[in-house]
Amino acid sequence: MIAKVNDILKNDGVIAFVTDTVWGLGCLPSSEKAVKRIYEIKHRDGKKPLILMSDEFYNLFDYLKQPVAKEAQKLIKKYFPGALTLVLEKSENTPDYMTSGLSTVGVRIPDNKIFAEICRNIEGRVLATTSANLSGEPPALCYDEAVKYVGDKVDLVIPDYGCEAKGRASTVAGFSDNGEPVIFRQGDIVV
Repeated sequence: MIAKVNDILKNDGVIAFVTDTVWGLGCLPSSEKAVKRIYEIKHRDGKKPLILMSDEFYNLFDYLKQPVAKEAQKLIKKYFPGALTLVLEKSENTPDYMTSGLSTVGVRIPDNKIFAEICRNIEGRVLATTSANLSGEPPALCYDEAVKYVGDKVDLVIPDYGCEAKGRASTVAGFSDNGEPVIFRQGDIVV
């Protein structure tokens, strides 16, 4: 399975996978062609950025402006892996085509064994991601829904092997100029 996933991703492919919250779509961040496919699959507004996810936070360092703020580091230590997406200043390594030209990028480490296994075995260990659904529709919460919503549009829907999504989107948080957390979307985690 992992060899197949790698082959798909290296050839500008898009996969669907389970996370701890909802099902996701993903591709390699370096593949502009695959990122554009995700936008097409979802009928997603080009002004809405994708986020970066991995199995370990250090895999995301190259995509973030360093040093990561102390306030962000505290939340990372407390809530990663988990249902928190942090919006942080991006580095020049994060392509504008996946962040809609914004100076920030959302990052998350899902608490899901299947997702972690995927990341541990792919080139770069990072995926550009979004939820597995059409824009404006509810995200897929199980394998069957992922197949129904996007199965005919992606290159592979990876089975969840019993590691199911909990069904609630992640909390999305950033920081104000004075370093205070700002909630963009409330999920399970209360910062």
